Amino acid sequence: MAQQRIVIKLGTSTLTDGTQRINRRRMLELAQQMVKLREQGHEVVVVSSGAMAAGREHLGVTPAQRPKKTSLLMPYKQMLAAVGQSRLMMAWEQVFGIFELKVAQVLLTRADLSDRNRYLNAREALLAILAHGIVPIVNENDAVVTEEIRVGDNDNLSALVANVVDANVLLILTDQDGLFTADPRKDPTATLIHEVSQIDDHLRSIAGVSSTNLGVGGMATKLQAAELATRSGIAVVLAHGKRPDVITSVANQERIGTRFLPQASTPDSRQRWILSDKTSGMVYVDDGAAQAIAQGKSLLHVGVRAVVGKFERGAVISVCKQNSQAEIAKGITCASSAEATRLIGKKSSEVSALMGTEFAKWLIHADDMVRI
Repeated sequence: MAQQRIVIKLGTSTLTDGTQRINRRRMLELAQQMVKLREQGHEVVVVSSGAMAAGREHLGVTPAQRPKKTSLLMPYKQMLAAVGQSRLMMAWEQVFGIFELKVAQVLLTRADLSDRNRYLNAREALLAILAHGIVPIVNENDAVVTEEIRVGDNDNLSALVANVVDANVLLILTDQDGLFTADPRKDPTATLIHEVSQIDDHLRSIAGVSSTNLGVGGMATKLQAAELATRSGIAVVLAHGKRPDVITSVANQERIGTRFLPQASTPDSRQRWILSDKTSGMVYVDDGAAQAIAQGKSLLHVGVRAVVGKFERGAVISVCKQNSQAEIAKGITCASSAEATRLIGKKSSEVSALMGTEFAKWLIHADDMVRI
């Protein structure tokens, strides 16, 4: 069996085993499986939720005791994460220490991976950790994030991490057997989808079913994570965290859970960064521009039909077809949203007349664009 680099995302429900406390026995079982992978020559990166749960446990508080006032909720969650993160790392250090393995804490935010230099720094650090035989334990830096902390953040973070380290497989463990054709608790005819070759609007509608404490509410973010990872050439498996030997089974390519197949083309490092960055806006293009993009050409202003959102030069934006509204590319824009709006439908000669000869004739150059 070929050696693989596997990113394993562990949700809070998996680590707590459905309770209000971190389950050390469950963590030990999961660590033991990861040790087996390492003994087989695989590399393992762990994206671990559970900091807030560990904080609640250490402080002896329950979810019902959180502040009712909205303005106090974010600082409270950040406080729990700050208290719990060290407890969570201590637990991981203890369980891996049984097998004489060392762990390293890596705290990231989306901003760390949006900046090209910080992205490369994170990549080099993670690869160095792996090269020294250490298990990286990655988590969202919840204590300092400014956006709302919500269930599912680490799903997307795990896809970003898989992207950063050029993983072969992303395994997302949850409290569901995988992606079903409908909510199995409401529809007895719902069946497990074993393999997905393309993520479409139908699957998105299935995953968008509303939240519960059992994790179905996080299915939408899991699908987002799968979409990002597969675009980067990474296979994704969504499986139940309680399944015996689930980690080793996935590494052995057994047919469990839902497997999302990677796209055929594998982007290079810079393209992976473009794919991982959060888009600041989007443009709609006509059929001619869409065809040119498919042929590897730059996006010219003449092919743009609408500009959505507010962005500056150098931002990453989405490119969508005007009629189908399907995303066909992501890239680094050479114009702000205000400039791009002014230049909608303009030919290159008109761009020069309006903006000067030094202004880029294209909105996104082919070298700064990733086709989807």
